[in-house]
Amino acid sequence: MKKKQGFNTKLIHGGLHDESMGSAVMPIYQTSTFRFNDADHGAALFAGEGEGYIYSRLGNPTIEDLERTMAELENGYGGISAASGMGAVNVVYFALLEKGAHVLSHNAIYGAARSIMENFYSKYGVEYTYIDMSDINNVIKNIKPNTKLIYTETPANPTMDVTDLEALCKIAKEKGIAVCVDNTFCSPYLQNPIDFGADIVLHSMTKSINGHADIVAGMLVAKDEAMYKRLRTVMTNIGCNMDPTQAFMVRRGLKTLSLRIEKAQENAQKVAEFLDAHPKVKWVKYPGLKSFPQYELAQKQMRGSGSMMAFELEGGLKAGKILMDNVQLCLLAVSLGGIETLIQHPASMTHSKVSKEKQIEAGITEGLVRLSVGIENAEDIIADLDNALSKI
Repeated sequence: MKKKQGFNTKLIHGGLHDESMGSAVMPIYQTSTFRFNDADHGAALFAGEGEGYIYSRLGNPTIEDLERTMAELENGYGGISAASGMGAVNVVYFALLEKGAHVLSHNAIYGAARSIMENFYSKYGVEYTYIDMSDINNVIKNIKPNTKLIYTETPANPTMDVTDLEALCKIAKEKGIAVCVDNTFCSPYLQNPIDFGADIVLHSMTKSINGHADIVAGMLVAKDEAMYKRLRTVMTNIGCNMDPTQAFMVRRGLKTLSLRIEKAQENAQKVAEFLDAHPKVKWVKYPGLKSFPQYELAQKQMRGSGSMMAFELEGGLKAGKILMDNVQLCLLAVSLGGIETLIQHPASMTHSKVSKEKQIEAGITEGLVRLSVGIENAEDIIADLDNALSKI
């Protein structure tokens, strides 16, 4: 019956349930360690042959509730939580890459996920290539004999480029290469990469999954048992585990995911149309606009257009600074996917650790502005942007 349940039902009733006291909500098991029934029980748990918990770094009911729910929502085998989105990124890199291995990635992924590869993993012999994955031919041309991982983010941060997941995963499967998709911009409500053949789905749950700008968290969902065990072993050994209270807060925010996304993307469509028609806006990239370069692919691959967009003003960086310094309702802050509308400048903020040359290659221009539309009244968001634009 559970497999037939709809998305919203899984949001509310999915995961692990506490049967001991009949609690409607999974309690916070704020404990570091768990008592064994007897010596044999403890030995069985350490051997992986018994039911129960050992230590919260290895597993915890509150955390497992969130992990199981995310796995159900992403149609995967199992979830592995992490203390942050970057913790989840590092688990993937640690688990799948080694000296001499090559990773092929989109050139406009989250800045920190790229900078740690270029500045840290490269020191230990990991090779990398960053390309525009919106053209699948670039993937074919840049796969090497030692390519072990294809890592993409779609839509990409912050350019909104869309990767054709079905085509990408087909190519990777033929070559025996693992595919990890950062699904943060969409969440499982709008896109399920595993359905297209991805091996791992990654989320910064700080964003739309939690949705309230009060928790930092990450999640991996593995397609099958083998990948799940590979990733989980790394997470427990490097110690980037989630805290039980952190998991409780994310699970609470997750319950309203679909309602928040529906309202935010309804607002985003109106905001995008407003910006697209504004004389001081050079261009807007939003999957819900028919002018979006990959409109047809986005409509096929995603179940909605989301709440994220990028745009550039006539006047470039100078005009962008005036806009961001004059908004009042929109928060000048990084992060995304929450209930509040956020505006930021990627080149000097989230992607500042990426060199200027590589920013340009990735389409991150000095005048690019990233907007995460929230659930406020759409007319208020538009009025705020309109007023700020009048200052340019």
